[in-house]
Amino acid sequence: MNQSENIIRIARTPEETAALARDLAPRLAPGMVVRLRGELGTGKSVFARALGSALGVQEPMPSPTFAIIHEYRGTGEVPVLHVDLYRIANSEEYQLLALDELLDGAIAIVEWPERAGAALDSRSVTVTIGREADESRIITMEWSDARTGH
Repeated sequence: MNQSENIIRIARTPEETAALARDLAPRLAPGMVVRLRGELGTGKSVFARALGSALGVQEPMPSPTFAIIHEYRGTGEVPVLHVDLYRIANSEEYQLLALDELLDGAIAIVEWPERAGAALDSRSVTVTIGREADESRIITMEWSDARTGH
């Protein structure tokens, strides 16, 4: 997987979902946003935890649904933010949170990114997880045109 290509993979187990997250980690740089999309129960949290772990987060990563944002300092210099916008109504409400300053020098994993409107579109990779009838997952990774990094 290189950074310039869009990826489509099938994950039949949570472990395969986690492996895809670990493969993504080395392609991320400070200031990048992983836009994590999918319905409830599709494996977004599995993906987020595996990605955080691959980025050096050693503590548990609970869902930030009620806190909206959790910041982690892993083994590396770059903070990892886990953001859940499920409770945010729209892009105007997102702007009131003033998260953009926090996102600048960090790698952010954002669940329900569509609630932020276009605010998170640049320097991002959108990971969409869809559930198939056989309970496997189709995972797509699409890089924004304004991507940077390795």
